Amino acid sequence: MARKYSRKASSDVERVMKKRKAGTLRSGRSKKKVTSRKQAIAIGLSEARAKGRKVPKKAARKTSTNRKTTKKRKAAKKR
Repeated sequence: MARKYSRKASSDVERVMKKRKAGTLRSGRSKKKVTSRKQAIAIGLSEARAKGRKVPKKAARKTSTNRKTTKKRKAAKKR
């Protein structure tokens, strides 16, 4: 079976994870310090995509099926 992510993409993510651990990783426009492991991985994959590395497309955003039930609960709480 073929690799989903290229070796270069893996090294990009690894580099970003090291920056996060060192405390020097910053996010997008806000330049806030990144502490979340998941966010660091997302940044690494995003950079790898920008460089044209072999990385799968972003997963489609799932819509919440519980939206109606949560609205009902909130309305019931207000009463």
